[in-house]
Amino acid sequence: MASVSLRGIRKQYDNNQVIKGIDLSIADGEFVVFVGPSGCGKSTLLRIIAGLEDITEGTLEIGGQVSNTVEPSRRGIAMVFQSYALYPHMSVAENMGFALKLAKVPKAEIAERVGRAAQILQIEHLLERKPKALSGGQRQRVAIGRAIVRKPQVFLFDEPLSNLDAALRGQTRVELARLHRELQATMIYVTHDQVEAMTLGQKIVVLNGGRIEQVGTPVDLYERPANKFVAGFLGSPRMNFFEATLVGEAGHGASVSLAGGARVQVAADVARAQPGARVTLGVRPEHLQIVRPNAGEGRQDGGVKATVALVEYLGDVTLVYAHVEGGAGAQSEMVAVKCDADIAPPAPGSRVELVFPASRAFLFDADGIVFAPGWTEREEAPLLQAR
Repeated sequence: MASVSLRGIRKQYDNNQVIKGIDLSIADGEFVVFVGPSGCGKSTLLRIIAGLEDITEGTLEIGGQVSNTVEPSRRGIAMVFQSYALYPHMSVAENMGFALKLAKVPKAEIAERVGRAAQILQIEHLLERKPKALSGGQRQRVAIGRAIVRKPQVFLFDEPLSNLDAALRGQTRVELARLHRELQATMIYVTHDQVEAMTLGQKIVVLNGGRIEQVGTPVDLYERPANKFVAGFLGSPRMNFFEATLVGEAGHGASVSLAGGARVQVAADVARAQPGARVTLGVRPEHLQIVRPNAGEGRQDGGVKATVALVEYLGDVTLVYAHVEGGAGAQSEMVAVKCDADIAPPAPGSRVELVFPASRAFLFDADGIVFAPGWTEREEAPLLQAR
């Protein structure tokens, strides 16, 4: 296996620069996921590593060796595409061993490698079948097996689960994670699906517009996003955002004013900003709490007033979508709240108040950069306070 290093990588088509200076180090044996919206450059970056795209500028190293001009077949990589690309007239065993046959590997060694890969992927019973007799998930495992038999230094996956249904995607994610543990291989995986990114990646690289927004573990990116883009991209439903005005520092955090007049305390260090600055308040759906006005017990002091628009029951959780009331003439904002399924949700059309712990909220400046936390998780944080 091998490490991968990218330094100052740029890729340009005519006057269109799609990769804009990427610096990234991938350790030997690491499972790294490239994630981002369509057109962010993640597949192009993977193809650069594979040697399917030329590098306009920068240096690529695989296993410590500069590989900018090395032929794809000599880079020690194997790539699994979204399309299975199996030969319909060949059996599973023949498909898996075809590249080795072209390389004139002895038949006995081909049989041994194919058998070992089939055992790892639990498809020994399928070796004599033709692709037309396989399910989508089985065909994808054959495509992965075709990569395994080559014993590459680096595995590259380009959205390999996109053609599978939801149940098969979940099952195949488990199998890929198990495969990585067993092979201890360097794997680079491209997806636009944040669930795949969060469940598979030891390290996630969030791309946007040809640049890296943030690199870190799934926990780091979810709980400590560097900016508004990362905060909004990871999480389902996405993080709720409220346009606000910075009032000033308050205790260990900051006080901001929302459009409807509510004043909110947030655990953020705003020393680099001035009172009156435009900021964005972010809070994830699972951290918002719904309070029914005049409900008696459990009523919180203060809150943001909202009207329930839609309720979605998902089995384990219930999603409540509500319109937050703005100030005079202000357009209401739609927010999502994730509730326990065993708690009866408010009915559509009912008026509620939303409160949340200030320590679980985020504050972003006008450029979308997150303000640093204003207190530690060990300190008790106040709830949202209304004016």
